[in-house]
Amino acid sequence: MNAWLTARPIAHRGLHGEGIVENSIAAATAAIAKGYAIECDVQCTKDGKGVVFHDFVLERLTGAPGKVDARTAAEIARIDYRDGAGTIPPLPEFLAAVGGRVPVLVELKSRFETDTRLVEPVAEAAAAYAGPLALQSFHPQVLAECKRLRVPRPLGLIVGAESGQNPLASQARIETSAADFLAWRAEDLPHAAACRSRMPLLAWTVRDEAGRAAALRWADQIIFEGFEPGLEAEC
Repeated sequence: MNAWLTARPIAHRGLHGEGIVENSIAAATAAIAKGYAIECDVQCTKDGKGVVFHDFVLERLTGAPGKVDARTAAEIARIDYRDGAGTIPPLPEFLAAVGGRVPVLVELKSRFETDTRLVEPVAEAAAAYAGPLALQSFHPQVLAECKRLRVPRPLGLIVGAESGQNPLASQARIETSAADFLAWRAEDLPHAAACRSRMPLLAWTVRDEAGRAAALRWADQIIFEGFEPGLEAEC
């Protein structure tokens, strides 16, 4: 497994706050300046492009109405953030801004449907990118499609055992997924399936030093938000 995946804390949606919008290029730049790895989310547009945005709908961060997948990538590019500079970046533009300076962990958003259109544009961007990068999703079918397309990147299964977001916290489901690593909700650790797994384990989303200390009893690294952890390796 690539050691870079767990070598440094991972900033959840970049290092955002105080006028820096989550998942923006500015949030990525802020994380890079502090030496953190970056987690970002990717949604599929109406015309099958990948854009860096967490929500399925636009209102919270932009004030624009409607769903991300109801607009084309060109339409999305013209929408300003509500409380910060910039617009929603296409994934290739976001990765170009990072430029391999820190690792990137890309979450492919999924509603647990059979539509895996997002995999193809993300796979294309991942193949063209020279820096350290991994892909993750709550949906094992998304990982299976990445594997089918031979995406040459580590693949992670995101698990929230008690959150209702993903009822996959069983050893059998984990072992039959295409995952190379696990990203587990911190509040659900320790969990028997996570502890039995021999895969690298990331804990999400850690929000303070106490949570960090608790998570690192079980996990190899944290995905964090709302505070700035030290950069010393803790594996």
